[in-house]
Amino acid sequence: QVQLVESGGGLVQAGGSMRLSCAASGRTFSSYVMGWFRQAPGKEREFVARVNWSGGGTYYADSVKGRFTVSRGNDKNTVYLQMNSLKPEDTAVYTCAAGMSWATVPRRYDYWGQGTQVTVSS
Repeated sequence: QVQLVESGGGLVQAGGSMRLSCAASGRTFSSYVMGWFRQAPGKEREFVARVNWSGGGTYYADSVKGRFTVSRGNDKNTVYLQMNSLKPEDTAVYTCAAGMSWATVPRRYDYWGQGTQVTVSS
């Protein structure tokens, strides 16, 4: 059974930092692109960041570039999202996903976690 499980969400003040983790199990994800998406209330799911299979290639949405860092653990089945200088507009449910395409659209990802809530207070 394939599972992606996020952790690390919670409440943080604006300007603070938070690190999210995504643990993948049930198969080997070492060849998969791992992405982070977020969805705020009343809004569509949006792409945040992605990392390639080796961890050496990353790509970010303009809204988080320079503040967020996506990385991959040595086992390649764990992905992290380090979020710095958080803003109230970063408040959303953050979800990790795995796919075989170097993509920013949700439909190109095959496996999804349940998501973790991140709330940034002003």
